[in-house]
Amino acid sequence: MLMPVAGCAEESKPVTSDAAHNAIVIAHRGASGERPEHTIAAYELAIAQGADFIEPDLVPTSDGVLVARHENEISGTTDVAGRPEFAGRRTTKAIDGKQVTGWFTEDFTLAELKTLRAKERLPQLRPANTGYDGRFEVPTLAEVIALAQKHGVGIYPETKHPGYFASIGLPLEARLIEQLKAAGWTRRSDPVFIQSFEVDNLKALRKLTDLSLIQLIDKEGAPADRAVESYAAMRTPAGLKAIATYADGIGPNKDVVTAELVEAAHAAGLKVHPWTFRAENYFLPMRRWSGVNPRGRGDLPGEIAAYLDMGVDGIFSDFPGVAAQTVGKTHNQE
Repeated sequence: MLMPVAGCAEESKPVTSDAAHNAIVIAHRGASGERPEHTIAAYELAIAQGADFIEPDLVPTSDGVLVARHENEISGTTDVAGRPEFAGRRTTKAIDGKQVTGWFTEDFTLAELKTLRAKERLPQLRPANTGYDGRFEVPTLAEVIALAQKHGVGIYPETKHPGYFASIGLPLEARLIEQLKAAGWTRRSDPVFIQSFEVDNLKALRKLTDLSLIQLIDKEGAPADRAVESYAAMRTPAGLKAIATYADGIGPNKDVVTAELVEAAHAAGLKVHPWTFRAENYFLPMRRWSGVNPRGRGDLPGEIAAYLDMGVDGIFSDFPGVAAQTVGKTHNQE
């Protein structure tokens, strides 16, 4: 049963900031509100809608190729469960301390993975997207880079479960940096942000590259590598100061974003790129609902505008067209 999302921190007193005028729009897994996530079609639509960056979450194949999937377990985002030739690949693994059962990218070669087709991950909320099921491949990082460079936008890759992949002999960091370097992206000024929920791999990445790094921060819990005791500790002035020694910004869950957090992060020299802004009522605070259907579209522009007023530097959204329009309107009104 779908339940509404609890009220979030956007009610905090807004702060006027020039950052709102220049906030970047990050297409979360592409235009994933309107196409199956992490597909070339989703990225192309996001670019057409005005996204500044497209986001590929990265996981490896068994032959070490980085591909775009939100998780390495792919039964929810591909048709693998219905492929009898891969029935024997179903297994259970411990990923970041949790038991997960399904099919995993690291058990497939790229050639095998390319025979699968993507499907909508949230069919209850996004039934229209199911019309695209079975039409799109799983893209490689190389394909995402080529698309971004063709259209003059940036990429915002996330290293998924980096500690786990290192433990099984498929570390992500060097593979990622090698491909970005081959694309000519090596400097802070280049249109790339690399993000991670873990800490140690960001520190390792800092030794490998001068590209911008973003420390992701969730509402509860702690990084899987346990390099810090909790995400809450990372949001304190001392925690933000520590992040600034190896990263260029934070990507916090939008529910923990307050004007005070934005101000403290900026004081530490960090950018603030909260996630994730979605149009469905289900993901919005109740006062921004339109109607009573959880899958109905609510006041996403109003929610985004409230965060821009707090001075955030970027917005992750499944609906980059709405985000781009809202950022543009905010800019035009100033």
